[in-house]
Amino acid sequence: MYVELKNITKTFQDYKASDNVSFGIEKGKLIGLLGPSGSGKTTILRMIAGLEQPDSGDIFINGERVNDIPASKRGIGFVFQSYALFRYMDVFDNIAFGLEIQKKNKKEIKDRVLELIKLIGLEGLEHRYPNQLSGGQRQRVAFARALAPNPQLLLLDEPFAAIDAKVRQELRSWLKEMISRVGITSIFVTHDQDEAIEVADEIIITNQGRVDQMGSPLEIYKKPGTPFVAQFIGQSSIVEDYSSLVGFDKVESMNQAIIRPEFIRIAKRGELKQYLSAAEEGVVESIAFRGNNLEVKVQVNGQNFTATRSLEKESIQVGEEVDVLIYRLYVFDEDRTYLLENKAMKDDNPVFI
Repeated sequence: MYVELKNITKTFQDYKASDNVSFGIEKGKLIGLLGPSGSGKTTILRMIAGLEQPDSGDIFINGERVNDIPASKRGIGFVFQSYALFRYMDVFDNIAFGLEIQKKNKKEIKDRVLELIKLIGLEGLEHRYPNQLSGGQRQRVAFARALAPNPQLLLLDEPFAAIDAKVRQELRSWLKEMISRVGITSIFVTHDQDEAIEVADEIIITNQGRVDQMGSPLEIYKKPGTPFVAQFIGQSSIVEDYSSLVGFDKVESMNQAIIRPEFIRIAKRGELKQYLSAAEEGVVESIAFRGNNLEVKVQVNGQNFTATRSLEKESIQVGEEVDVLIYRLYVFDEDRTYLLENKAMKDDNPVFI
């Protein structure tokens, strides 16, 4: 493993930010540290960078234990949420800063900076100052500045948080492409699951100072390893009495279930041509336009679910009685999660995930 954390603990007064954290990252991977506020993800990033020291445990980078190596000697590039560009330096000098600290010669500095300016797509803007750039352009400069000294590892703390939604979407694709092109091992912190799923090769889910699950975005989404991950990923509805739903039997000791919007189909009366016997009767509670679809909240047997409906389908109204087909759900206890398929649609056994 290129980056490895072994049994890391870190406590701030009475708050345990890292509770026996262990994981390994392969060289060249782009990793997303994803979790809610206070879950310990930024503390992990700062300990890898050397900005915080673990109370116990070991951190290895490229096979070398770095616990006692100062941040400036670890060969790490760091991109901050707030850009942290020098206001009185132009783009060229901001990117050149780390190279000048390394006392590189002027030609080497110029060649490297111009190479990076081309890489980030800001040719012709090298003499502009940060206040003359857009938020997206500033973040690209911060990215180039972190890459300039050829670090062995790149860390990014909420890199898109200060940027508006449209530019943030563009920068996600740009960052993934740049990391792939440069080939540098990278870890970024985010609380935005869409961001992590779209950008990361692998995701590490943090929860209350622990690592709940690590895997590819598809694995994390389709096979949540813990009840927390199942609830955190996706837009889930909690069901207290899932055995009252058509096609689902109670699993012993598992009293609650999670239903994601894509597990549900809402149909107008007469619209459902198949599996009508597996459908529930529901009433539309609310409808919200979400750009490319409608978010529909529906009540079934006193329980509320959220689903989506295509704009291409015939419109439905609040208060309308509809057919609700629930394809599958996750049932869980404190430690385990099972995927249940609607047996009224096909007679499958529970699948352990």
